[in-house]
Amino acid sequence: MALRPQRTFRRRQVDSSDSDSDGTKEQSAEEPAESGRPSAGGRTEGAERPRGARSARGRGRVWASSRRSPGAASRGDGGAVKIPDAAFIQAARRKRELARTPGDYISLDVNHPSTTSESKRSNGEDSESDPDDHEKRILFTPKPQTLRQRMAEESSIRNEDSSEESQEDESQDTWEQQQMRKAVRITEGQSIDLLHSSKSQTLKKFDSSISFAPVNLEIIKKQLNSRLTLLQDSHRSHQREYEKYEQDIKSSKTAIEKLESGPDQALNYKFYKGMKIYVENIIDCLNEKISSIVELESSMYTLLLKHSEALLKRRQDELKCESSYLQQLSRKDETLASGSLALDEKDQRILEEIEARRVQRRQARVLSGNCDHQEGTSSDEELSPAEMTNFHKRQGDILQDCKKVFEDVHDDFCNVQNILLKFQQWREKFPDSYYEAFVGFCLPKLLSPLIRVQLLDWNPLKMDSMGLDRMPWFTAITEFMESGMEDVGKEDGSDKKILSAVINKTVVPRLTDFVEMIWDPLSTSQTRILTVHCRVAFEQFASETEVSKSKQDLLKSVAARMKKSIEDDVFIPLYPKSSEEGKMSPHSKFQERQFWGALKLFGNILLWNGLLPDDILQNLGLGKLLNRYLIIALTNAIPGPDVVKKCSQIAACLPDKWFENSAMRTSLPQLENFVQFLLQSARKLSTTEFRNELNGIILILVKVKALSQAESLTEEHRLEPLTAQTAGV
Repeated sequence: MALRPQRTFRRRQVDSSDSDSDGTKEQSAEEPAESGRPSAGGRTEGAERPRGARSARGRGRVWASSRRSPGAASRGDGGAVKIPDAAFIQAARRKRELARTPGDYISLDVNHPSTTSESKRSNGEDSESDPDDHEKRILFTPKPQTLRQRMAEESSIRNEDSSEESQEDESQDTWEQQQMRKAVRITEGQSIDLLHSSKSQTLKKFDSSISFAPVNLEIIKKQLNSRLTLLQDSHRSHQREYEKYEQDIKSSKTAIEKLESGPDQALNYKFYKGMKIYVENIIDCLNEKISSIVELESSMYTLLLKHSEALLKRRQDELKCESSYLQQLSRKDETLASGSLALDEKDQRILEEIEARRVQRRQARVLSGNCDHQEGTSSDEELSPAEMTNFHKRQGDILQDCKKVFEDVHDDFCNVQNILLKFQQWREKFPDSYYEAFVGFCLPKLLSPLIRVQLLDWNPLKMDSMGLDRMPWFTAITEFMESGMEDVGKEDGSDKKILSAVINKTVVPRLTDFVEMIWDPLSTSQTRILTVHCRVAFEQFASETEVSKSKQDLLKSVAARMKKSIEDDVFIPLYPKSSEEGKMSPHSKFQERQFWGALKLFGNILLWNGLLPDDILQNLGLGKLLNRYLIIALTNAIPGPDVVKKCSQIAACLPDKWFENSAMRTSLPQLENFVQFLLQSARKLSTTEFRNELNGIILILVKVKALSQAESLTEEHRLEPLTAQTAGV
């Protein structure tokens, strides 16, 4: 039997299904007989395969199948077999020797000369061979492997395949990245991350097409200076922060030292605890009493409102009745043969009551020595004895209930002075905590209910009402503020505003209620005392830059109330000359009373000079009252001393502040009608026996700064020089 040459490579398993059915695994390639022998590629078994191993295995399977075919055919045919010669056998032996030799690789050089020992060995082997040489055949396949060995071999093959695939993926990614770098142009100042990961970073390419501005020494110097400025600013900010921290450290150390060297903390705690309990008790007390205070205020307002409405209604009814009577009197066809008029009992009673009150006022003026009085300027505020008794009784009941509000409360909780003494002790002992608690802002609200109780008996429309600066609470708050101003270093200004805040929150709203509901602008006494109280209240706001809302509301209410009085209460009738014959006629007396009443309202409006803005006063006094009513009544009157006297009274009511400008040669635009009336009256008087009244008219023109008209009038009528006239003024 022919001896097959030994091969140095192995075949892998081709068909796994055959090996599973036979129970053994068919080997697909020949491999060295001894384990650990290097393969044809120069690597030991189990080492990493080079790329292309997969295709090599495919080629090995094809080659193995082709190598099995001739042997199987020769064995099947049973024909003569060609026996190799001695040289071929010797070469095969030499290859086997070289394959068995240990080493890192198998030499490809097989043309070495044979040695003597090798010849002898080969001769000995030939001589010792026998016809049963097929029993000594070399096995080209290993022993069948176990299942565990086959699984281990398959897992190693899979690992090799996966490593090959990962290498192929890496090479593919590298190729794609190179292609993308070639296709993408990187713009100036931008860097595109192609792989969107932190591991891959692209380099910014320089675009030679971009031109840069020329750089010189000035540009570099400017950039350095700007950079230096930024650094200096940063340094200064850090320096400020450092100084602030140092100051905080110093203040903290000072506070620690002060606390360590301070008085006994137990006493401080006792004081603060007592103050806390005191404040809580007084707040609970005021919360309980506030409902009673509000009820008493409402009762007092209701009583005064009814009294005011009764007087106003009576005045309007009397005016309507008297005007109707005079109209009937002027109609001769409605008179009876006896000369009396047919009046109903109600109108007759009203006229009798009007005349009776006038007689009483005349008698009172005679007793007081006030003989220079004009009919119509007195306030008709008298009530019947029964009405006065009822009014005083109800008012006394309300005041008696007011005294019972705090009769069960200790003075430390209801007396303004005692309450302020408690807080003054706090301010003197612990000024820091006092000002940190903003006590100055809380005291006005705390004292407001107590002050409202004291103001229940205060009527700012009465001449005998107490002034605000003489009230006990006003004095107590003033003393508290003055004692706090001694500690200038720790006083934060909140205590200086306590009085203004109290007036703003308590007094001014009460004044506004009186103006809207009770005040009668036709009453000179009410208007005069009301303006006095308002000036005292507004003096406390002089140091404040912002205008108080309550003050604005009060002034708006005053302007609205005066406007309503002009529209409702002013009535000056114009009768025919025949009806006005004689100053003692009823028509003339009624017209005179109505004129002087309107002139009194004109003076009352101008009493608000300095409180209301000038434009509002000029609009109400000059525009709505003087030009619309008084000038018309004067034009209808007969020129004479009475007209000059009325004009003098009008000029006397005008505020001097309106004419303080020495450069004025003409009067105010709203007084133009008044000046023209004076000039017309002067021309009429110059031709009558009352020529000497021209001097009075010139004085009025000088008063209202109508100097040009006064000079022309003096020259026209050849009067004394204007300088002498002004000296008299």
